[in-house]
Amino acid sequence: MDQLDPRTVVERYVTAVAEGDLATAVASFAEDATWEYPGDLPLSRVWRGRKAIAEDFLGSVGSLFAPDAVLEVTLTGLLADGPQVVAEWTARGTAANGSAYRNRCLGVFTVENGLITSVREYLDTQHAARTLFAPAAG
Repeated sequence: MDQLDPRTVVERYVTAVAEGDLATAVASFAEDATWEYPGDLPLSRVWRGRKAIAEDFLGSVGSLFAPDAVLEVTLTGLLADGPQVVAEWTARGTAANGSAYRNRCLGVFTVENGLITSVREYLDTQHAARTLFAPAAG
């Protein structure tokens, strides 16, 4: 089977996340991949390794949203230059505390040998702090 080009790898990954296809999303990462999440939020750090990214980082995001909420992820742009791909997406949903979460996100992906080896994500971390990490209004 032919190896996918970097743009297609990232597009497939974001589409898999949007569709809830966890197996494809996880398989998109190299074993030693890294994901840098900005700011000073509880999730902010460099996540190292496919397992940590899939289970500890991405896997914990679901608990930040209301149990019956659907997180809508929409890919809005892709730019590719060799192994680097810049992807922009919107994320919308209802936080566990009832707040409306609507954020624009951007990731700088590096793809090698058909797998994502690193991601640097950018987003409005103040909005994330106010909606995802604030207690429910009482």
